[in-house]
Amino acid sequence: MWTIAWLVAALAGLTSAHLAAWHPSMYCLNGTTPGQVNYNTDDAVLPLWMLSQSDYWFHHSNGCDQFPPAEGDFLELPAGGSFTVEIADNRGVTSLSYNGTHATEWTDGQNHTGSTDVLLDAAISDGCITSPNIHTQNETMASGTAFAIAYKSELSDVTLEDLVVFTVRYNTPWKRLTTYDVPAAMPACPSGGCICAWVWIPNGCGEPNIYMEGFKCMVTNATSTTSLGTPSAPVWCEEDQSQCVQGPKQIMIWNQLEGNNIEVSGLDLSGMAKSPAYNTKCGFNDGAQNDIFASNTSSTPSASSPLTAVQTTQTTPTASSTPVISNTSATPSTYSPTTTPNSSSPTAPNSVPPSTPAPSCSASPSTPSPSSPSSPSSPPSSDSTPSSPPPSSDSTPSPPPPSFNSAPSPPPPSTLISTNPSSPSDTPSSSRTPTSMGSVIPLTTPPSNTAIVASTPSPSTGSPTCKRKRMAHKRKRRSISH
Repeated sequence: MWTIAWLVAALAGLTSAHLAAWHPSMYCLNGTTPGQVNYNTDDAVLPLWMLSQSDYWFHHSNGCDQFPPAEGDFLELPAGGSFTVEIADNRGVTSLSYNGTHATEWTDGQNHTGSTDVLLDAAISDGCITSPNIHTQNETMASGTAFAIAYKSELSDVTLEDLVVFTVRYNTPWKRLTTYDVPAAMPACPSGGCICAWVWIPNGCGEPNIYMEGFKCMVTNATSTTSLGTPSAPVWCEEDQSQCVQGPKQIMIWNQLEGNNIEVSGLDLSGMAKSPAYNTKCGFNDGAQNDIFASNTSSTPSASSPLTAVQTTQTTPTASSTPVISNTSATPSTYSPTTTPNSSSPTAPNSVPPSTPAPSCSASPSTPSPSSPSSPSSPPSSDSTPSSPPPSSDSTPSPPPPSFNSAPSPPPPSTLISTNPSSPSDTPSSSRTPTSMGSVIPLTTPPSNTAIVASTPSPSTGSPTCKRKRMAHKRKRRSISH
Protein backbone atom coordinates (compact mmCIF):
# COMPACT_ATOMS: atom_id res chain seq x y z
CA MET A 1 0.00 0.00 0.00
CA TRP A 2 2.80 2.39 0.97
CA THR A 3 4.66 1.45 -2.23
CA ILE A 4 1.69 2.49 -4.39
CA ALA A 5 1.34 5.72 -2.42
CA TRP A 6 4.98 6.59 -3.05
CA LEU A 7 4.58 5.84 -6.75
CA VAL A 8 1.52 8.07 -7.03
CA ALA A 9 3.31 10.92 -5.26
CA ALA A 10 6.35 10.55 -7.50
CA LEU A 11 4.46 10.48 -10.76
CA ALA A 12 2.48 13.52 -9.68
CA GLY A 13 5.55 15.48 -10.81
CA LEU A 14 6.21 13.46 -13.94
CA THR A 15 5.53 16.31 -16.34
CA SER A 16 6.44 19.96 -16.16
CA ALA A 17 6.47 23.02 -18.33
CA HIS A 18 8.80 23.69 -21.29
CA LEU A 19 10.41 21.27 -23.74
CA ALA A 20 13.60 19.55 -24.85
CA ALA A 21 14.63 17.10 -27.57
CA TRP A 22 15.32 13.67 -26.03
CA HIS A 23 17.79 11.06 -27.30
CA PRO A 24 20.45 8.86 -25.63
CA SER A 25 23.14 11.11 -27.14
CA MET A 26 21.98 14.23 -25.28
CA TYR A 27 23.76 15.92 -22.40
CA CYS A 28 22.16 15.47 -18.93
CA LEU A 29 19.95 12.61 -20.11
CA ASN A 30 20.08 11.26 -16.55
CA GLY A 31 19.60 14.63 -14.89
CA THR A 32 22.18 16.81 -13.18
CA THR A 33 22.67 15.06 -9.84
CA PRO A 34 26.02 13.21 -9.67
CA GLY A 35 25.66 9.51 -9.02
CA GLN A 36 21.99 9.28 -9.90
CA VAL A 37 19.95 8.20 -12.91
CA ASN A 38 16.71 10.18 -12.89
CA TYR A 39 14.17 8.61 -15.23
CA ASN A 40 11.86 11.49 -14.35
CA THR A 41 14.27 14.36 -15.10
CA ASP A 42 13.33 17.64 -16.72
CA ASP A 43 16.68 19.41 -16.22
CA ALA A 44 17.21 19.81 -19.98
CA VAL A 45 13.89 21.58 -20.58
CA LEU A 46 14.45 24.73 -18.52
CA PRO A 47 14.32 27.89 -20.67
CA LEU A 48 17.19 30.36 -21.01
CA TRP A 49 16.43 34.04 -20.44
CA MET A 50 18.59 37.01 -19.45
CA LEU A 51 21.64 34.90 -18.66
CA SER A 52 25.36 35.44 -19.12
CA GLN A 53 27.11 33.65 -22.00
CA SER A 54 28.70 31.17 -19.65
CA ASP A 55 25.28 30.19 -18.32
CA TYR A 56 23.10 29.94 -21.43
CA TRP A 57 25.78 28.31 -23.58
CA PHE A 58 24.76 24.62 -23.90
CA HIS A 59 22.54 25.00 -20.85
CA HIS A 60 25.34 25.52 -18.35
CA SER A 61 22.97 27.39 -16.03
CA ASN A 62 22.10 24.16 -14.19
CA GLY A 63 25.19 22.13 -15.12
CA CYS A 64 23.54 20.20 -17.96
CA ASP A 65 26.68 20.56 -20.09
CA GLN A 66 28.72 18.76 -17.40
CA PHE A 67 26.92 15.44 -17.92
CA PRO A 68 27.85 14.02 -21.35
CA PRO A 69 26.16 10.98 -22.89
CA ALA A 70 27.59 7.49 -22.42
CA GLU A 71 30.62 6.53 -24.45
CA GLY A 72 29.53 5.51 -27.94
CA ASP A 73 26.11 7.18 -27.80
CA PHE A 74 25.80 9.45 -30.83
CA LEU A 75 22.92 11.12 -32.63
CA GLU A 76 23.30 9.59 -36.10
CA LEU A 77 22.94 12.06 -38.96
CA PRO A 78 22.64 10.08 -42.22
CA ALA A 79 23.83 12.28 -45.08
CA GLY A 80 20.88 12.74 -47.43
CA GLY A 81 18.56 11.02 -44.95
CA SER A 82 16.71 11.95 -41.79
CA PHE A 83 16.74 11.33 -38.05
CA THR A 84 14.12 11.48 -35.31
CA VAL A 85 14.14 12.74 -31.73
CA GLU A 86 11.44 12.94 -29.08
CA ILE A 87 10.36 16.43 -28.05
CA ALA A 88 8.84 16.31 -24.57
CA ASP A 89 8.66 18.17 -21.28
CA ASN A 90 10.11 15.31 -19.23
CA ARG A 91 12.12 12.15 -19.84
CA GLY A 92 9.34 10.22 -18.09
CA VAL A 93 6.95 10.76 -21.00
CA THR A 94 9.37 9.48 -23.66
CA SER A 95 10.40 6.00 -24.73
CA LEU A 96 13.56 6.45 -22.63
CA SER A 97 11.71 5.77 -19.36
CA TYR A 98 9.19 3.21 -18.07
CA ASN A 99 9.34 1.26 -21.34
CA GLY A 100 7.49 4.15 -22.96
CA THR A 101 4.24 3.40 -21.12
CA HIS A 102 3.76 7.10 -20.37
CA ALA A 103 4.60 8.21 -23.93
CA THR A 104 1.81 9.34 -26.23
CA GLU A 105 1.66 11.29 -29.49
CA TRP A 106 2.08 14.49 -27.53
CA THR A 107 4.87 16.23 -25.67
CA ASP A 108 3.21 15.96 -22.25
CA GLY A 109 2.35 12.27 -22.20
CA GLN A 110 -1.38 13.06 -22.32
CA ASN A 111 -3.92 12.35 -25.03
CA HIS A 112 -5.23 15.22 -27.13
CA THR A 113 -7.49 15.35 -30.16
CA GLY A 114 -8.36 17.95 -32.74
CA SER A 115 -7.00 19.64 -35.83
CA THR A 116 -3.87 21.74 -36.21
CA ASP A 117 -5.92 24.82 -35.36
CA VAL A 118 -7.95 23.47 -32.44
CA LEU A 119 -6.23 21.16 -29.94
CA LEU A 120 -8.86 19.58 -27.69
CA ASP A 121 -8.29 18.27 -24.15
CA ALA A 122 -5.58 20.92 -23.74
CA ALA A 123 -5.27 23.82 -21.35
CA ILE A 124 -5.68 27.17 -23.08
CA SER A 125 -4.78 30.56 -21.60
CA ASP A 126 -5.11 33.85 -23.50
CA GLY A 127 -5.32 31.88 -26.75
CA CYS A 128 -2.09 29.98 -26.05
CA ILE A 129 -1.79 26.24 -25.46
CA THR A 130 -0.31 25.85 -21.98
CA SER A 131 -0.74 22.10 -21.53
CA PRO A 132 1.07 20.72 -23.39
CA ASN A 133 3.21 23.81 -22.84
CA ILE A 134 4.36 24.26 -26.44
CA HIS A 135 4.30 28.08 -26.44
CA THR A 136 2.01 28.49 -29.43
CA GLN A 137 -1.64 29.05 -30.31
CA ASN A 138 -1.83 26.18 -32.81
CA GLU A 139 0.39 24.05 -35.03
CA THR A 140 0.49 26.51 -37.92
CA MET A 141 1.86 29.18 -35.59
CA ALA A 142 4.54 27.01 -33.94
CA SER A 143 7.78 28.87 -34.65
CA GLY A 144 10.05 26.00 -35.73
CA THR A 145 13.01 24.16 -34.19
CA ALA A 146 16.48 23.44 -35.56
CA PHE A 147 19.71 21.49 -35.15
CA ALA A 148 23.17 22.99 -35.61
CA ILE A 149 26.52 21.19 -35.86
CA ALA A 150 30.11 21.99 -34.94
CA TYR A 151 32.96 19.91 -36.34
CA LYS A 152 34.64 19.66 -32.96
CA SER A 153 34.54 16.72 -30.58
CA GLU A 154 34.66 18.59 -27.26
CA LEU A 155 31.70 20.68 -26.24
CA SER A 156 33.94 23.04 -24.26
CA ASP A 157 35.77 23.96 -27.50
CA VAL A 158 32.64 25.00 -29.42
CA THR A 159 31.96 28.70 -30.07
CA LEU A 160 29.11 30.49 -31.82
CA GLU A 161 31.12 30.64 -35.07
CA ASP A 162 31.51 26.84 -35.02
CA LEU A 163 27.80 26.01 -34.93
CA VAL A 164 26.09 25.90 -38.33
CA VAL A 165 22.33 25.36 -38.55
CA PHE A 166 21.98 22.36 -40.88
CA THR A 167 18.33 21.39 -40.52
CA VAL A 168 15.05 23.10 -39.60
CA ARG A 169 11.57 21.75 -39.03
CA TYR A 170 8.77 24.25 -39.47
CA ASN A 171 5.66 24.26 -37.24
CA THR A 172 7.39 22.53 -34.35
CA PRO A 173 7.36 21.78 -31.51
CA TRP A 174 3.96 20.15 -31.78
CA LYS A 175 4.04 16.37 -31.35
CA ARG A 176 6.54 14.15 -29.55
CA LEU A 177 8.17 12.41 -32.50
CA THR A 178 9.89 14.99 -34.70
CA THR A 179 11.97 14.22 -37.78
CA TYR A 180 14.72 16.38 -39.30
CA ASP A 181 16.41 16.13 -42.72
CA VAL A 182 20.18 16.04 -43.27
CA PRO A 183 21.91 17.64 -46.29
CA ALA A 184 23.30 15.01 -48.66
CA ALA A 185 26.68 16.77 -48.86
CA MET A 186 27.41 16.66 -45.12
CA PRO A 187 31.03 15.61 -44.59
CA ALA A 188 32.11 13.08 -41.97
CA CYS A 189 32.87 14.15 -38.41
CA PRO A 190 36.25 13.90 -36.66
CA SER A 191 37.02 10.49 -35.11
CA GLY A 192 35.60 11.64 -31.78
CA GLY A 193 32.33 12.76 -33.35
CA CYS A 194 30.79 16.21 -33.66
CA ILE A 195 28.86 18.41 -31.25
CA CYS A 196 25.26 19.27 -32.14
CA ALA A 197 22.78 21.67 -30.59
CA TRP A 198 18.98 21.61 -30.61
CA VAL A 199 17.60 25.15 -30.58
CA TRP A 200 14.17 26.78 -30.38
CA ILE A 201 12.78 30.27 -29.82
CA PRO A 202 9.10 30.04 -28.81
CA ASN A 203 6.33 31.87 -30.62
CA GLY A 204 5.30 34.19 -27.81
CA CYS A 205 2.85 32.74 -25.30
CA GLY A 206 5.01 33.46 -22.26
CA GLU A 207 8.50 34.57 -21.36
CA PRO A 208 10.52 35.53 -24.51
CA ASN A 209 13.29 33.01 -23.92
CA ILE A 210 15.42 30.61 -25.95
CA TYR A 211 16.29 26.92 -25.70
CA MET A 212 19.65 25.26 -26.36
CA GLU A 213 20.82 21.76 -25.50
CA GLY A 214 23.84 19.71 -26.50
CA PHE A 215 24.30 16.34 -28.21
CA LYS A 216 27.18 14.15 -29.33
CA CYS A 217 26.49 13.50 -33.01
CA MET A 218 28.01 11.62 -35.95
CA VAL A 219 27.44 12.06 -39.68
CA THR A 220 26.95 8.67 -41.32
CA ASN A 221 26.99 7.61 -44.99
CA ALA A 222 29.12 10.65 -45.80
CA THR A 223 30.46 10.76 -49.37
CA SER A 224 31.37 14.44 -49.63
CA THR A 225 34.54 16.09 -48.38
CA THR A 226 33.27 19.63 -48.87
CA SER A 227 33.59 21.52 -45.61
CA LEU A 228 30.92 23.72 -44.09
CA GLY A 229 31.26 27.47 -44.51
CA THR A 230 31.65 29.95 -41.67
CA PRO A 231 28.16 30.92 -40.50
CA SER A 232 26.83 34.46 -40.27
CA ALA A 233 24.23 35.81 -37.84
CA PRO A 234 20.68 35.65 -39.24
CA VAL A 235 18.58 38.81 -39.56
CA TRP A 236 14.87 39.54 -39.52
CA CYS A 237 13.71 39.59 -43.14
CA GLU A 238 10.01 38.71 -43.16
CA GLU A 239 9.07 41.89 -45.03
CA ASP A 240 11.78 41.55 -47.68
CA GLN A 241 13.24 38.10 -48.36
CA SER A 242 16.04 39.65 -50.40
CA GLN A 243 17.43 40.95 -47.12
CA CYS A 244 17.81 37.45 -45.65
CA VAL A 245 21.34 36.18 -44.99
CA GLN A 246 22.29 33.66 -47.68
CA GLY A 247 24.48 30.64 -46.95
CA PRO A 248 25.43 29.09 -43.60
CA LYS A 249 23.81 30.71 -40.57
CA GLN A 250 24.48 30.76 -36.84
CA ILE A 251 22.00 29.78 -34.18
CA MET A 252 20.15 32.81 -32.79
CA ILE A 253 21.00 34.21 -29.36
CA TRP A 254 18.27 36.55 -28.13
CA ASN A 255 17.16 38.19 -24.89
CA GLN A 256 20.30 37.31 -22.95
CA LEU A 257 22.53 39.57 -20.85
CA GLU A 258 25.32 39.31 -23.42
CA GLY A 259 26.21 37.66 -26.72
CA ASN A 260 22.95 38.41 -28.52
CA ASN A 261 23.40 38.18 -32.31
CA ILE A 262 19.94 39.33 -33.42
CA GLU A 263 17.62 42.18 -32.46
CA VAL A 264 14.00 42.77 -33.40
CA SER A 265 11.45 45.44 -32.57
CA GLY A 266 7.97 46.39 -33.63
CA LEU A 267 5.30 44.12 -35.10
CA ASP A 268 5.48 41.35 -37.68
CA LEU A 269 3.19 41.10 -40.71
CA SER A 270 0.51 39.39 -38.63
CA GLY A 271 0.40 42.30 -36.19
CA MET A 272 2.13 40.47 -33.34
CA ALA A 273 5.35 41.47 -31.60
CA LYS A 274 8.37 40.37 -33.63
CA SER A 275 10.27 37.35 -32.39
CA PRO A 276 13.24 35.61 -34.08
CA ALA A 277 12.25 32.23 -35.46
CA TYR A 278 13.74 29.29 -37.32
CA ASN A 279 11.55 29.86 -40.39
CA THR A 280 11.26 32.29 -43.30
CA LYS A 281 11.07 35.28 -40.96
CA CYS A 282 14.82 34.92 -40.42
CA GLY A 283 15.75 33.31 -43.73
CA PHE A 284 15.63 29.60 -42.82
CA ASN A 285 14.10 27.10 -45.22
CA ASP A 286 12.19 24.07 -43.99
CA GLY A 287 14.20 20.85 -44.02
CA ALA A 288 17.89 20.34 -44.87
CA GLN A 289 19.87 23.57 -45.24
CA ASN A 290 21.69 22.87 -48.48
CA ASP A 291 23.41 26.25 -48.75
CA ILE A 292 25.76 25.78 -45.78
CA PHE A 293 28.86 24.54 -47.58
CA ALA A 294 32.10 26.40 -48.19
CA SER A 295 31.26 27.02 -51.83
CA ASN A 296 28.10 28.83 -50.65
CA THR A 297 29.70 31.82 -48.98
CA SER A 298 27.42 33.62 -46.53
CA SER A 299 26.36 37.04 -47.69
CA THR A 300 25.22 39.73 -45.29
CA PRO A 301 22.35 42.06 -46.29
CA SER A 302 23.10 45.58 -47.47
CA ALA A 303 23.37 48.56 -45.15
CA SER A 304 19.61 49.01 -45.30
CA SER A 305 19.16 45.72 -43.43
CA PRO A 306 17.80 46.11 -39.88
CA LEU A 307 20.69 44.12 -38.42
CA THR A 308 24.16 42.89 -39.29
CA ALA A 309 26.24 40.35 -37.42
CA VAL A 310 28.59 41.55 -34.72
CA GLN A 311 32.08 40.20 -35.29
CA THR A 312 34.34 39.41 -32.33
CA THR A 313 37.89 38.08 -32.42
CA GLN A 314 38.14 34.46 -31.31
CA THR A 315 41.10 32.88 -29.59
CA THR A 316 40.01 29.40 -30.65
CA PRO A 317 40.12 28.73 -34.41
CA THR A 318 36.91 27.62 -36.08
CA ALA A 319 36.97 23.94 -36.92
CA SER A 320 33.77 23.83 -38.92
CA SER A 321 35.64 24.78 -42.07
CA THR A 322 38.12 21.90 -41.80
CA PRO A 323 36.31 18.70 -40.88
CA VAL A 324 38.39 15.55 -40.50
CA ILE A 325 37.22 12.69 -42.68
CA SER A 326 37.63 9.51 -40.72
CA ASN A 327 36.38 5.95 -40.62
CA THR A 328 35.92 6.18 -36.90
CA SER A 329 35.83 3.18 -34.64
CA ALA A 330 33.23 4.93 -32.50
CA THR A 331 30.09 3.19 -33.65
CA PRO A 332 26.85 5.06 -32.92
CA SER A 333 24.48 3.09 -30.73
CA THR A 334 21.13 1.91 -32.07
CA TYR A 335 18.14 3.85 -30.78
CA SER A 336 14.57 3.94 -32.03
CA PRO A 337 11.85 5.86 -30.22
CA THR A 338 8.41 4.38 -29.75
CA THR A 339 6.62 4.50 -33.10
CA THR A 340 3.11 3.70 -31.92
CA PRO A 341 2.27 5.78 -28.85
CA ASN A 342 -0.37 4.59 -26.42
CA SER A 343 -3.83 5.45 -27.65
CA SER A 344 -5.06 5.93 -24.11
CA SER A 345 -3.69 6.64 -20.68
CA PRO A 346 -1.24 3.96 -19.46
CA THR A 347 -2.90 1.06 -17.64
CA ALA A 348 0.12 -1.11 -16.88
CA PRO A 349 0.27 -2.66 -13.39
CA ASN A 350 1.68 -0.36 -10.73
CA SER A 351 1.70 2.42 -13.29
CA VAL A 352 0.04 5.80 -12.92
CA PRO A 353 -0.53 8.32 -15.73
CA PRO A 354 1.44 11.57 -15.61
CA SER A 355 -0.04 14.51 -13.79
CA THR A 356 -0.92 18.04 -14.84
CA PRO A 357 2.14 20.11 -15.76
CA ALA A 358 3.52 22.84 -13.58
CA PRO A 359 2.28 26.40 -14.24
CA SER A 360 3.90 28.17 -17.17
CA CYS A 361 5.87 31.38 -16.89
CA SER A 362 4.73 34.86 -17.77
CA ALA A 363 6.78 37.34 -19.74
CA SER A 364 7.90 39.49 -16.83
CA PRO A 365 11.44 40.73 -16.15
CA SER A 366 13.45 38.99 -13.48
CA THR A 367 16.91 38.74 -12.05
CA PRO A 368 19.16 36.14 -13.69
CA SER A 369 20.78 33.39 -11.70
CA PRO A 370 24.47 33.78 -10.84
CA SER A 371 27.09 32.20 -13.03
CA SER A 372 28.39 28.82 -12.04
CA PRO A 373 32.05 28.82 -11.03
CA SER A 374 32.80 26.21 -13.67
CA SER A 375 32.17 27.78 -17.06
CA PRO A 376 32.65 26.28 -20.52
CA SER A 377 34.02 28.09 -23.50
CA SER A 378 31.58 30.81 -24.48
CA PRO A 379 30.55 32.17 -27.87
CA PRO A 380 31.71 35.60 -28.99
CA SER A 381 30.15 38.57 -27.29
CA SER A 382 27.84 41.15 -28.77
CA ASP A 383 26.42 44.49 -27.76
CA SER A 384 22.92 43.66 -28.88
CA THR A 385 20.09 44.38 -26.47
CA PRO A 386 17.10 42.09 -25.78
CA SER A 387 13.83 43.18 -27.29
CA SER A 388 10.14 42.51 -27.25
CA PRO A 389 8.23 39.21 -26.75
CA PRO A 390 7.84 36.68 -29.61
CA PRO A 391 5.16 36.55 -32.34
CA SER A 392 3.64 33.99 -34.67
CA SER A 393 5.16 31.77 -37.31
CA ASP A 394 4.52 30.88 -40.93
CA SER A 395 2.02 28.25 -41.85
CA THR A 396 3.60 25.14 -43.33
CA PRO A 397 2.39 21.50 -43.45
CA SER A 398 3.94 19.21 -40.84
CA PRO A 399 6.50 16.59 -41.94
CA PRO A 400 5.51 12.97 -42.68
CA PRO A 401 5.75 10.46 -39.80
CA PRO A 402 9.16 8.76 -39.40
CA SER A 403 9.90 5.05 -39.56
CA PHE A 404 12.05 2.98 -37.21
CA ASN A 405 13.84 -0.32 -37.11
CA SER A 406 13.54 -1.39 -33.52
CA ALA A 407 12.19 -0.39 -30.13
CA PRO A 408 14.30 0.82 -27.18
CA SER A 409 14.49 -0.92 -23.85
CA PRO A 410 14.08 1.62 -21.03
CA PRO A 411 13.13 0.48 -17.49
CA PRO A 412 9.88 -1.54 -17.16
CA PRO A 413 6.75 0.44 -16.25
CA SER A 414 6.41 -1.15 -12.82
CA THR A 415 9.94 -0.18 -11.81
CA LEU A 416 10.27 1.81 -8.59
CA ILE A 417 13.32 4.01 -8.69
CA SER A 418 15.62 4.83 -5.81
CA THR A 419 17.70 7.99 -5.83
CA ASN A 420 20.15 6.48 -3.37
CA PRO A 421 22.84 4.85 -5.50
CA SER A 422 24.68 3.59 -2.41
CA SER A 423 21.94 1.10 -1.58
CA PRO A 424 23.41 -2.47 -1.50
CA SER A 425 20.84 -3.62 -4.06
CA ASP A 426 21.62 -0.86 -6.57
CA THR A 427 24.56 -2.57 -8.25
CA PRO A 428 24.95 -1.27 -11.80
CA SER A 429 26.06 -3.31 -14.77
CA SER A 430 27.73 -0.26 -16.34
CA SER A 431 28.23 3.39 -15.50
CA ARG A 432 28.53 6.93 -16.72
CA THR A 433 30.88 9.47 -15.22
CA PRO A 434 29.99 13.12 -15.81
CA THR A 435 32.70 15.54 -16.93
CA SER A 436 34.73 16.86 -14.00
CA MET A 437 32.86 14.59 -11.61
CA GLY A 438 34.07 11.44 -9.90
CA SER A 439 30.63 10.00 -9.23
CA VAL A 440 29.44 6.94 -11.09
CA ILE A 441 25.88 6.93 -12.39
CA PRO A 442 24.23 3.50 -12.29
CA LEU A 443 22.47 2.54 -15.50
CA THR A 444 20.59 -0.52 -14.39
CA THR A 445 17.05 -0.47 -13.09
CA PRO A 446 16.90 -0.58 -9.26
CA PRO A 447 14.92 -3.40 -7.60
CA SER A 448 11.17 -3.10 -7.21
CA ASN A 449 11.26 -2.86 -3.42
CA THR A 450 12.59 0.68 -3.50
CA ALA A 451 10.56 3.82 -3.87
CA ILE A 452 10.52 6.35 -6.67
CA VAL A 453 11.45 9.87 -5.65
CA ALA A 454 10.14 12.64 -7.85
CA SER A 455 12.66 15.05 -9.24
CA THR A 456 12.32 18.73 -8.48
CA PRO A 457 13.11 20.99 -11.45
CA SER A 458 16.04 23.32 -11.02
CA PRO A 459 15.00 26.95 -10.61
CA SER A 460 15.07 28.94 -13.82
CA THR A 461 15.56 32.63 -14.30
CA GLY A 462 11.92 33.37 -14.86
CA SER A 463 9.73 36.12 -13.58
CA PRO A 464 8.64 36.55 -9.92
CA THR A 465 5.19 35.39 -11.00
CA CYS A 466 6.70 32.27 -12.51
CA LYS A 467 8.68 31.57 -9.34
CA ARG A 468 5.60 31.91 -7.15
CA LYS A 469 3.71 29.48 -9.38
CA ARG A 470 6.56 27.00 -9.23
CA MET A 471 6.76 27.23 -5.43
CA ALA A 472 3.02 26.59 -5.22
CA HIS A 473 3.46 23.62 -7.53
CA LYS A 474 6.24 22.24 -5.33
CA ARG A 475 4.14 22.65 -2.18
CA LYS A 476 1.33 20.78 -3.87
CA ARG A 477 3.66 17.93 -4.75
CA ARG A 478 4.99 17.77 -1.19
CA SER A 479 1.47 17.57 0.21
CA ILE A 480 0.76 14.64 -2.11
CA SER A 481 3.84 12.77 -0.95
CA HIS A 482 2.86 13.20 2.72
